Amino acid sequence: MAIKSIVKMGDPLLLQVAAPIQADEFGSAALQDLVNDLIDTMRELNGAGIAAPQIGVSKQLTIFGGFKSPRYPEAEEIPFTVLCNPVLTPIGDELVDDWEGCLSVPGMRGVVPRHLNLRYQGFDQFGQLIDRTVTGFHARVAQHECDHLFGMLYPMRIKDLRQFGFVDTLMPHLPAED
Repeated sequence: MAIKSIVKMGDPLLLQVAAPIQADEFGSAALQDLVNDLIDTMRELNGAGIAAPQIGVSKQLTIFGGFKSPRYPEAEEIPFTVLCNPVLTPIGDELVDDWEGCLSVPGMRGVVPRHLNLRYQGFDQFGQLIDRTVTGFHARVAQHECDHLFGMLYPMRIKDLRQFGFVDTLMPHLPAED
């Protein structure tokens, strides 16, 4: 469909709880167009995932996975997922610190604690139930992207700001981020 502009940190839209996808929206052309816009934008910007609020649409819809992002060269590939109205349930108490970046916080990375093991539930764009138990990078990406649907950005989760900075300084071996 179209590559959209990214809403950046500082915009109040990113701090809002997004509206759930309504039953009559599942399977609609409008919802599929939004999914297609998210796909085009995520791939153009080499994101590991993207959420509707990041392109200015306050809806509980995120996509992630489906290709190996050069922004995360060490990470395993995760299956392409369209997730609407998610419910996240941590499995266990184990948190793992790792580096994260975000299309809405361009050029920066920070160390963020996330649950290692996670169950997420929701629906795809057709209203089909999704219920997965995941671990590692997959769990991290799901948590990061779902945070966008509830008004949370990864810098808000950083515990030690000495582990937050510009990619070109912290990780000069990675491709430049706009």
